[in-house]
Amino acid sequence: MGRVFEESFKILAVELSCAKGSVSAAALELGIDAGRISKWRTDPCFNGGNLLPKNDKLTPEEQDLRELKKRLKEAELENEILKKAVGIFSKRG
Repeated sequence: MGRVFEESFKILAVELSCAKGSVSAAALELGIDAGRISKWRTDPCFNGGNLLPKNDKLTPEEQDLRELKKRLKEAELENEILKKAVGIFSKRG
């Protein structure tokens, strides 16, 4: 079984990677795999509630549009899953 990290550590790792501007540099400093930090950066539980990591190259409007597109994509995926589930359960009766 792999190492288990506290939620507070994950938040600090994300903040460190943002402050350094590099996931790799933060991972090296913390002695963990960069992939973990990348995963935590995309998780709203650890990145300050953002669906996507902040991108300083985008305007606030572009960032909002990017986040709205991600929410729409997730909602469409959930809708497809629900449709399939209804189809499966309606056949069982």
